[in-house]
Amino acid sequence: MAGTLVCAGCAAQFSIREGVPVLLPASLDAVKLETASRFAEEWTRWKDLRGYYEEEFFAWIAPVTAEDFNGRIVFEGGCGKGRHTAIVASHGAKAIVSLDLGESAFVTFAHTRDLPNAHVVIGDLLHPPVRPIFDMAFSVGVLHHLPDPAAGFASLASRVRNGGRVFFWVYGYEGNEWITRYINPIRRAVTSKLPAGLLRVLCLAPSVFLWAVIKLFYRPGADGKGPKRLPYGDYFAAMYDYPFDEIHANVFDQLVTPVAFYLKEEEVRPWLSAGLQDILLRSHRGYSWTGLASVSRQ
Repeated sequence: MAGTLVCAGCAAQFSIREGVPVLLPASLDAVKLETASRFAEEWTRWKDLRGYYEEEFFAWIAPVTAEDFNGRIVFEGGCGKGRHTAIVASHGAKAIVSLDLGESAFVTFAHTRDLPNAHVVIGDLLHPPVRPIFDMAFSVGVLHHLPDPAAGFASLASRVRNGGRVFFWVYGYEGNEWITRYINPIRRAVTSKLPAGLLRVLCLAPSVFLWAVIKLFYRPGADGKGPKRLPYGDYFAAMYDYPFDEIHANVFDQLVTPVAFYLKEEEVRPWLSAGLQDILLRSHRGYSWTGLASVSRQ
C-alpha cells in the first residue's frame, strides 16, 4: 500500500501511494496535469459504479464483446473512476493494467482492489510505463482530452504485441458542430477555469433542463432506439433511465476540462494506418467514433 520502487537500470525512484504506483516521467506538460486534476474532481465526486455502465461500454467498443477479454492481458489508457477496469476484469481478463494521470486512479484502485487481475498505476499515456506485451489495449473517452490525440493513440497501440488488438472511442465533430461553435469557446474561456465546486452548482440548471427534455421527449421505443426526428435521438434515449446525478455528471464532464477535441473522420482515419490491419472505423450514433485494428509489425 505504500513504499518505493527503484529502477535497476538508472536508480530512479517511484513512490507507491494508497496501493497505486506513481510512475510519472520527470517532467509533464502543465496542460496534461491540469486536465487530469480537473477530471479527478469529477471522479472523486461522482464515484459510484453502476450496472448500466456495462451496456454503455460495450455499445461504445462494438464489435468487441465481453468474450474477447477472456484470458487476455489488457492495457487501459485512461481509467477515470475505474468503471471499465472493473468490467474488463470481471469478464475474465487474465490481467488488466489501467493507467491514469490523475488522482482518480485512487478511486479506480478502491473499486477494483478485490479483483486480483486488476492493476492500477499513475502514469502518462504519452510515455506509458509498460512494455509492449498486451493482447489488447483500449482507451474510451480519453484520447480527445490529450493535447495530441493522434500521438496518444500511437502510444496506446505501441503497447500491444504483434497480432494483438487496439481500439478506442472518441468524440466526433460530425453531429456535434453546435458544441464546437457555441459550447467549446465558453468551456475554454470560462468554465474550465472555474473552481470545481462552483462549476458543479452552475451545472445544475442545464442538467435539470436536459433531464426534463430527455424524460419528456426521448422515451426509447420497443427496439430501444430514440425518436429519429429529434437530435441525439438514440443517445438521449439511452440515458432515459439514468438518475439525475448521472445527467449532472455528464454536463459537468463537458464543461470542466481545458482540452476537448471533437474529431472529424478525416482526422481520425489516419491513426489507423501504419503497422495496423483489419481496420474498422465506425460512427457511433452519429456523434462519436469507434476505431478497432490489429497490430501487425514487420
